[in-house]
Amino acid sequence: MKIKNSRLDAIRLILSTQDISSQEELLKELAKEGFKLTQATLSRDLHQLRVVKTVVAEGRYKYVLARQNRFRHDEGNSDVRVITPQQENNGFLSIKFSGNIAVIRTKPSYAGTLAYNIDNYDYPEIIGTIAGDDTVMLIIAEGVTKGAVLKALRNIIPNI
Repeated sequence: MKIKNSRLDAIRLILSTQDISSQEELLKELAKEGFKLTQATLSRDLHQLRVVKTVVAEGRYKYVLARQNRFRHDEGNSDVRVITPQQENNGFLSIKFSGNIAVIRTKPSYAGTLAYNIDNYDYPEIIGTIAGDDTVMLIIAEGVTKGAVLKALRNIIPNI
């Protein structure tokens, strides 16, 4: 189990520090770190880590860790520090409310990842989301105030 945990940590680190767009690329990076595994094992690891493929600003795809902490190397420092989702650029532009619905506007290509993070944070204030390219619709639970929704969302959208 220790080897698997080390491999999962290596995957987290690689995905948090590099733009990886395919399992083949990730297998090559893992091999550089001394891990030899099959595509099937990697696929199971990605599923366990809840890795998703998302569109980045340039219109390319990349794997990202969903709702989990990411690792980042500090420049000029060999230490690795944990970066939480709320510390990353979330593309948030604005939010508007109407009854028990809220609409979040984002930069292009950010809405899907933001909606995924909101859904996986499992806020009791939010029943679910629907995302387009630059818009996320939130369905708010009955009786929940706008203030409560904003307070909850600050966990992943600090600039809300």
